[in-house]
Amino acid sequence: MSWRIIKSSKKSSARAGTLSTRHGRFATPAFMPVATRGAVKSLSAEELHQVGSQIILANTYHLWQRPGLSIIKKAGGLHNFMNWDGPILTDSGGYQVYSLAKLRKITEQGVSFVSEIDGTKLMLTPEKAIDIQQVLGSDIMMVLDECPPYPSTVKYARNSMALTTRWAKRSLNYKKKKRISQQLLFGIVQGSVYKSLRQAHAAELSQLNFDGYALGGLAVGEPTNIMYRVLDFTVPILPFDKPRYLMGTGKPDQIVEAVKRGIDMFDCVIPTRHARHGTIYIWKSNKPQGNFFDELRIKQSKFAKDLKPLDKRCGCQTCTNYSRAYLRHLFMSGDPLGSRLASLHNVYFYLELMAKLRVLIKSGKI
Repeated sequence: MSWRIIKSSKKSSARAGTLSTRHGRFATPAFMPVATRGAVKSLSAEELHQVGSQIILANTYHLWQRPGLSIIKKAGGLHNFMNWDGPILTDSGGYQVYSLAKLRKITEQGVSFVSEIDGTKLMLTPEKAIDIQQVLGSDIMMVLDECPPYPSTVKYARNSMALTTRWAKRSLNYKKKKRISQQLLFGIVQGSVYKSLRQAHAAELSQLNFDGYALGGLAVGEPTNIMYRVLDFTVPILPFDKPRYLMGTGKPDQIVEAVKRGIDMFDCVIPTRHARHGTIYIWKSNKPQGNFFDELRIKQSKFAKDLKPLDKRCGCQTCTNYSRAYLRHLFMSGDPLGSRLASLHNVYFYLELMAKLRVLIKSGKI
């Protein structure tokens, strides 16, 4: 398991590299389709391979509650359970507790909350998050963190950051205690939008020698220009020789800007969520620079008789085999095939975007 930088840009902070895990190697910058509950919505593992996915993301919080750890352990881990043989990153569940859980209470020990499924009282601690992810068998584990809302006061963000640091140290120590060597562990930088907090937290976590570093607490409602500003003053503090992951971001143009600022890994539900509602990403130019994409809203009446492919520049199976008129017909008829085909295309678009960015970095053009 190793991280290798192949090319660093002289025009920006972008890097192209590879990260090797026990379930294979993936190229960076990388986008991870989100398989929250062990599936990228409506897409099979075989289809994910077909569109070029090298790594996916799953979620500790949801899989712990359903189907539960006993069945996943009996299956031999999440890879076997969902028939995916590539790398998997699992989020720790901290964000989901923040955004979904009922009656949650944050203490030094961890987060207690009531299950949204059956009302069971649960406690998620840094150690428990590691235990769950060990059973899942993910290639990259995330530490438990507290994700502050936006906006947050300086006082709240500072206290949250300090708690996240203590939890991060407990996570790292617990991993060492359990002698977990086949799974990487990433730390998560918090600090809301405050420069002094973000930089202090990045510097503090950098001393703990995690396998990689994530930026959490972004894309939670703050304006995009503020997110870019946070990246500008935080990313340079992180170790150059470790992968950097921007959690939960974002739209195609946001990904391009984050890559220029030195981010290596991304995840977001946008490709599949927007696809299910009929928003499809298409190329306006062949290069991901400037105003390079458009959002096609396939339910609009103007597509009723449009027999062109979704995107003439795209080589995915949806664009090769089906027309805009047919996709619109499926959506207007309520046929689930419409959202499946749209999801296939959008995931392909995002993965093609990452491939093009890697080429541009290696050729010194970005």
